[in-house]
Amino acid sequence: MPRKPRELKPGYCYHVTIRCNNREFKLLRHECREVFIYVLNQAIAKYQFKLYALCIMSNHVHYLIEPKQPEDLPKIMHYINWYTAMCFNRMLNRSGHFWEKRYFSGGFPKDDYQRALNTMRYIHANPKAAGVQQGFFYDFSNYGIHERLGDDGLTEWHPAFLSLGESLDECARKYKGFCHKYKPKPKSEKKYHWGKKLLPKVLKIRDKKKRSPGQTKLPWAVGSVS
Repeated sequence: MPRKPRELKPGYCYHVTIRCNNREFKLLRHECREVFIYVLNQAIAKYQFKLYALCIMSNHVHYLIEPKQPEDLPKIMHYINWYTAMCFNRMLNRSGHFWEKRYFSGGFPKDDYQRALNTMRYIHANPKAAGVQQGFFYDFSNYGIHERLGDDGLTEWHPAFLSLGESLDECARKYKGFCHKYKPKPKSEKKYHWGKKLLPKVLKIRDKKKRSPGQTKLPWAVGSVS
């Protein structure tokens, strides 16, 4: 079945999520996260896209991206995923796919400020929702540049954030209040098994037919021939 084409439009921002293969926690090491930030810097220099929000978790990453051209998004993600996978496989002494086959991307108009703020808050709330920490400050998200008006040299403020007040201090205060009103639902890892309904039925039928543990009835056993 063919994949659904991505909706790529001019003037759109994209909430992008990519997860480690098999949901494994391969981004726990501090060195891996530092390499990830280095690769993001390289990607921004290469493709000139805007990165508004970022959160690097232990087994997945969230971004809010505005590509320079709509068709740049697949190129950006291919570059980041390829570069990081190559580095991480060497660092962790592993081989094979590091990331899942396809990244998620949800697009919306850049001037949809409410959705932009909701998306940024969702990204920044990820560590809290996962129980990693109590508040919003997190070493590998850019929440800090919004509340403390810092400069991480990587991300920038979305126009939606700058629309919150007449001064940067007011924007920071209102965004902080907006985030702290949010009550994220605890994250639960959903496990999908294609055979979760079929397997119990198969096992039940097998158990009914089973004659003795670990032994199949031989064709010449008593009662098997007339």
